[in-house]
Amino acid sequence: MGAGTSPADPAPAGRAADEPREPDERDGTTGTAGSAPPDPATAATDTDTATSTAAKDTDTATDGAATGGRPRRSRRFPKFTRDTARPEGGGRAASGDAPAPARQWPLLTVLGAAGLGLLIVVLDPFDQAFRIGTILIGGALISGAVLRWVVPSVGMLAVRSRFTDLVTYGLMGTLIVLLALVAQPAPWLDVPILEDAVRFTIR
Repeated sequence: MGAGTSPADPAPAGRAADEPREPDERDGTTGTAGSAPPDPATAATDTDTATSTAAKDTDTATDGAATGGRPRRSRRFPKFTRDTARPEGGGRAASGDAPAPARQWPLLTVLGAAGLGLLIVVLDPFDQAFRIGTILIGGALISGAVLRWVVPSVGMLAVRSRFTDLVTYGLMGTLIVLLALVAQPAPWLDVPILEDAVRFTIR
């Protein structure tokens, strides 16, 4: 039937039709080398390099987020306070193992004395009870100022800075005691300046 071959003809003598080609054999049609299988050592090296690069990228992203998004907070007090700072001496007055009342004994002392003075004023159990109860309230505030000055940590008795608390407690306590001493009738303390001021106001 001429020079052509039919599909029924056997494959060429040199190779079977379905025989795989060798890795280093060149393709007769394109003239390029076939793809070689990957080397295990080279593949392992490439995997390690990719893993280390991904880890570095993750660390860099984490550091950038920590630095840019949320900076590390320092334990030092800021130079410019934008919120309410912890008052000086506002720590526990006793160790953490002590019960809660013992840790706040300065505040409880002041509150107890002031409460006793108020109770005496309200009940009025004896003569001059109003004056004595008021003096007790003022003395409680003055004792709070003394505690704020002497005791390093006074717990919740510390409201602001030490100087502010000293001025507040001391001034209020002194004024209350003075008012109790000069209260009428039969004042315990005669202040001519106050008498002249009262007479001038009444006139």
